[in-house]
Amino acid sequence: MTPEAIRIVSQLRREFYSLFAAAMEVPVNITNGSSSTGNPPMASWIDDQQRLNYLRIYVHTAPDQLIPERPFILRLSLNKGGGVATATKWRRDHQGLNQDWYFELTLLPEEILDFLPWLVSLVKSHDQGSALFAQEPPHPFYLKISDEPLSNDSWTQKAHQESRNGEFSLI
Repeated sequence: MTPEAIRIVSQLRREFYSLFAAAMEVPVNITNGSSSTGNPPMASWIDDQQRLNYLRIYVHTAPDQLIPERPFILRLSLNKGGGVATATKWRRDHQGLNQDWYFELTLLPEEILDFLPWLVSLVKSHDQGSALFAQEPPHPFYLKISDEPLSNDSWTQKAHQESRNGEFSLI
């Protein structure tokens, strides 16, 4: 990644995790992981069923010295992916990882902060056991014909379009 992309993603993580922790109204632990070691920072919390949940923001694609025109696309994942060993050490009084649901959203850096209230509502909806979540996202999703109204793996329209531009067919 370019130094500018590294700076942007670090800043977005700090800001998003801090705002997420404040909006969740439950204790949220934010780790100081290192992206260079493959263990990026994450936010984790215990839900009403005493299960550990975690949120990670990581880079899907980014410009670098070899391909400076590569699109800069992020992924926001809930309860998906590795690297949760640090989070599980945070609290011993939980009933294990929340493996009942996950969500992953691929989006552009300029879209991520707009999704904060929407994501908090999604998490709280699942924590309350609601099967349906009908709140409109702040940026439209790219949906395939076969997708359900809200797939667990979603892309914003802009991120999907950006990934399709030029020779960078990523999905």
